Amino acid sequence: MAKERILVIDDEEDMLENCSRILSRLGYEPLLESVPEKGVARFEHEHPMLTLTDLRMPGMDGLAVLRAIRRIDPEALVILFTAFATVETAVEAVKEGAFDYIPKPFSADQLRVALERALTQRRLLEENRRLRAQLTETYRFENIVGRSRAMLQVFDVIKKVAASEANILIVGESGTGKELVARSIHANSVRAARAFVPVDCASLPEHLLESELFGHEKGAFTGALTTRRGLFEEAHGGTVFLDEVGDIPLSLQAKLLRVLQERQVRRVGGNRFIEVDVRVISATHRNLTAMVKEGDFREDLYYRLNVISLPLPPLRDRAGDIPLLAYHFFRRYAAQSGKDLKGIAPETLELLEQYPWPGNVRELQNVMERAVVLAEGEAVSPADLPASLRLPQKAPATAVAEHLTLKDAKQQWVEALERDYLIVLLQKHQGNISQAAKTAGVDRKTIHRLLKRYRIEHT
Repeated sequence: MAKERILVIDDEEDMLENCSRILSRLGYEPLLESVPEKGVARFEHEHPMLTLTDLRMPGMDGLAVLRAIRRIDPEALVILFTAFATVETAVEAVKEGAFDYIPKPFSADQLRVALERALTQRRLLEENRRLRAQLTETYRFENIVGRSRAMLQVFDVIKKVAASEANILIVGESGTGKELVARSIHANSVRAARAFVPVDCASLPEHLLESELFGHEKGAFTGALTTRRGLFEEAHGGTVFLDEVGDIPLSLQAKLLRVLQERQVRRVGGNRFIEVDVRVISATHRNLTAMVKEGDFREDLYYRLNVISLPLPPLRDRAGDIPLLAYHFFRRYAAQSGKDLKGIAPETLELLEQYPWPGNVRELQNVMERAVVLAEGEAVSPADLPASLRLPQKAPATAVAEHLTLKDAKQQWVEALERDYLIVLLQKHQGNISQAAKTAGVDRKTIHRLLKRYRIEHT
């Protein structure tokens, strides 16, 4: 394993030799220069992890070295050696960007501690840079597949809101990609280098959700064996994504509102308030406006979360995007499978475009993964699709639809399709909710909700 290189610039040979011994003993590779100008040139050529330089040197002093190095690399870490008489000047150097200063004479331990602090900082900077590049590549909005007018409008909103600090509420059906959009907003924001912390508000009971969000002190409740930081603390400087925020219980909504207003959290069982700096992006498939009217969601919290609303269109309203998404997933899973598949048969694409996709993009993704696994020919054929997609799609009778508005007729048509789809799906899986949810690309709660809505009995 290559040693981390540290550049030392000092006009005193004794000092260079002393630093070389200490650095070598600590496991670093010392780069030694007695001429400041040569030291700057060596920095530019070899890019060491850290530079140590004396402040007082003939010709080019330590401040000039600092400025020259930071012109080459604005994030360069520089530590100054300084005698007591020049401490005030060293403090000024820190204001100009020096990481730290060490008064002369110094011990090996003093130098070691300063090096460890500086190199920890360097590693964090590099890790943040790497993660930021990775996030930007993975979650930039250009990688959200879609060219329909509906999705172009979504991209336009993402561009505008990413640069702001406003709280955002993403609204859309299950499977429309709400978390992907939230991650894209974060990755294109000034907080991109910090944490993105997702919270599934629907999956935890109230007492566990409170502890998850705000943390708890040791002994706060049975099982709290240690103190634990909450997710708001973990996300400090970054973004908290509250998925299915409409499922947060009313009693916990008041505590969440306080956190958003005061930017402070208090751990369960604790008395101390802890400052947090987070941006909140929320998402829900529920109608929060109706929940506010019914008293199931606090109005003040709704307006605090919904500074900017970002509705995501269901897949059935994204004309032209289904083939794009189908090929996107096809290429991904074909590469993973190692199969020599050429594409998707035209009749298969036709069936995909005719289907209403109650599970939206997530359902399409699961269908394409399944199709690639089952495909035996050169292309994905209709036989590789689930039976529900090969069934003729029925619409409500014209005699019923003609008395409705276009919006209501469309809703009735979609509901009829959802009901028929669920019946076929449950028959296929012999009433197994978990398997039905997996095939549909949704969670079990969504299946149960739809069964209850359409009064479908299952065994």
